Amino acid sequence: MPCWAYQTAQIDLHCVARFVLFSYAGTKQSTPFRQFSQALNFQSGLVMNIEIVEKVDHFKLIEVWEASVRATHDFLAEDDLQELKPLILEHYFDAVDLRCVKNAHGEIQGFCGVHDGNIEMLFISPDARGKGIGALLSAHAIKEQGASKVDVNEQNEQALGFYQHIGFKVIGRSPVDGQGKPYPLLHMAL
Repeated sequence: MPCWAYQTAQIDLHCVARFVLFSYAGTKQSTPFRQFSQALNFQSGLVMNIEIVEKVDHFKLIEVWEASVRATHDFLAEDDLQELKPLILEHYFDAVDLRCVKNAHGEIQGFCGVHDGNIEMLFISPDARGKGIGALLSAHAIKEQGASKVDVNEQNEQALGFYQHIGFKVIGRSPVDGQGKPYPLLHMAL
């Protein structure tokens, strides 16, 4: 069934986010994300909220980050992962405009950080993947936080496919990541 087809008992969150994002693309009109992000239901029936991240949430974010990285970045060496954790916790979280999605119980399901129009981080808890949370956070980052660029690890084919699916195109490549490690980055833009 196409995502625009109405189903009484469920809402495909990914399709709703895509519809809202592309309905307002290229217009000066503000999207209704405040109302949209506060009362979305999806297949499991949980209400999801986009919220500004508070400093007290950083320890939970690093847990989500590590679980997500372990599920999606199998190319990353354990030493590199352990080296990144304190940098992210002590520096990177404070350097970006962070938003998170919480379920009705207040549990963080995923988060996104934007700086200077670039999606610097987007990580979803492994047990919350495939429920449209990444699409919702990305749409919010684009329309509400002014994001139009993202860098993706070349080896992370799932992320590359996700960003291409929501409209990003590869515009360049770097042979190393931001720390000079041998993890090539693809530079993408809308």
